Amino acid sequence: MANKSIYVTQPSLAPLKDVIPYLERIWETGIMTHNGPLMQQLEKELSDYLGVSDVVCLVNGTCALQLAIRALDLKGEIITTPFTFIATSNIIAWERCRPVFVDIDPDTWNIDPDKIEERITEKTSAILPVHVFSAPCNIRRIEQIAKKFDLKVIYDAAHAMCVNYNGKSIMSYGDVSCTSFHATKLFNTCEGGACITNDEELAERIRRMRFFGFNERKEIVADGMNAKMTEISAGLGLANLRHLDYVRKNRQKKYEIYRSILAGCTFINFQKYYPDEYNYSYMPVLFDSEKTLLQTIEKLNAENVFPKRYFYPALHDTPIFDDITLPMAESIAKTILCLPLYDSLNEEDITKICEVILQV
Repeated sequence: MANKSIYVTQPSLAPLKDVIPYLERIWETGIMTHNGPLMQQLEKELSDYLGVSDVVCLVNGTCALQLAIRALDLKGEIITTPFTFIATSNIIAWERCRPVFVDIDPDTWNIDPDKIEERITEKTSAILPVHVFSAPCNIRRIEQIAKKFDLKVIYDAAHAMCVNYNGKSIMSYGDVSCTSFHATKLFNTCEGGACITNDEELAERIRRMRFFGFNERKEIVADGMNAKMTEISAGLGLANLRHLDYVRKNRQKKYEIYRSILAGCTFINFQKYYPDEYNYSYMPVLFDSEKTLLQTIEKLNAENVFPKRYFYPALHDTPIFDDITLPMAESIAKTILCLPLYDSLNEEDITKICEVILQV
């Protein structure tokens, strides 16, 4: 293992032979962007796959969040989690709203619904939860709260492709779900993302916004930006979609190998999840202390294994946001480590990684 480097992830890619026909179509038609036929095909196939009315493909997941906030015309305060990637809160601030952080659940590491109500004020316009590492938020409770206080709900589902909740895609919930198709995600288009909704009018607003405010007749009817997905990204997405179910099952097998070997480790714990509501795109482990985590990183790095700390520090501990105390988020952010997990990682390497951890 020391003779090769093992990083936390590698992209899941369809065989090149499956991608080439889409590239040939692009070269033949000369259409590379501007809501082209491959992007439209990808939107249709994803909406069928997810069982939703509308998928609006975009240049990345951050733009998906931005356009969702803009299309819903949100103002004031948006309640969210501090345990997530910086894009979630950055884009709230970018849209001149204020992110209001709520502490997280100790088992799922998602936003704690029991703490949401106490942070709601007359300025609150929405809740923006994140399905962390693909484990679903407590959707039932969140939507009860949203209904009680007449709030919009945007789910950051960047991690959550292939996840179901109560028998349907997790992307079906809320006013809109925003996801990422970045190269590190289970399903990727190299760079990309989407807004996913069952609200056709909202979907049309987002479509206009992603194309400078033009409608289907090329009339300027709204403000907008350039957030269109390219045809090359869409072609890669169409090829990758054919293999998505296999990728998830393959990741699950590797995830379960980790869990079985590390199950008896006294200084490690795992995220609470249910097999039908998880996509195994990450291998997060929770250590008993930051000291143990740092010792583990040092030992693994010595063997050319490079895990990654997600999401450290918690966002409320960064200088650009409010300095408040959220003890659970602070504790978990300091002690979470994601171990390598990707399609070509073999069982022998997983076993050796676990052996190093068990010797810490």
